[in-house]
Amino acid sequence: MAITGDPRRQCNRQTRRYGAIKTNTRTNEEISSREVRLIDENGEQLGIVPIDVALERARAKTLDLVEVAPDAAPPVCRIMDFTRHIFEQRRKQKLAKKKAVRTETKEIKLRPNIDPHDFEIKLKHAREFLEKGHKVKITLRYRPREMRHYEIGTQVLHRLTEALADLALVEAENRGTENMRMQTILLTRKKTTAPAKKSQPGEAPVSSNE
Repeated sequence: MAITGDPRRQCNRQTRRYGAIKTNTRTNEEISSREVRLIDENGEQLGIVPIDVALERARAKTLDLVEVAPDAAPPVCRIMDFTRHIFEQRRKQKLAKKKAVRTETKEIKLRPNIDPHDFEIKLKHAREFLEKGHKVKITLRYRPREMRHYEIGTQVLHRLTEALADLALVEAENRGTENMRMQTILLTRKKTTAPAKKSQPGEAPVSSNE
């Protein structure tokens, strides 16, 4: 952005538009130090120069003078396109949000006498949730008459957790029967790289092309 017109007014416009990123960064005539350690637009160190010289150099390049290290003595300033810099910072923030995995806790509800077909559906859903990085809370509820054979519910819960053992770890579980229910919370296993197989003495190394 060229330093034309009133630089302070331009900086104020930048603050209003990019306030989420531009915090207390001072630019152009906002910089109060008499001298600055200057870095040009190519990253070259130009040493300590008067602020007027730094501003004039930025004007000549149609760029901004930006205070990047205000606590240094003297402050470090860099010549750059500050508007473009702010735009790039915002773009990186958006990309980081897209890449961030939002973890949720999904619940799977079971009954002790669940139908085999329904069990397979519940298992499929639990696996899909775990593959997406979510936690899975498995809740098995009893009816009053089912409490006489609560071990049946325990077996159902065990079957489900065992079927997911390749993908999930048990984070927490409550196998008691308070409130006529049992719960287990699963989370996705972290992927680990298998160590390379070491060749035994006298054994030819295994080729990756085989």
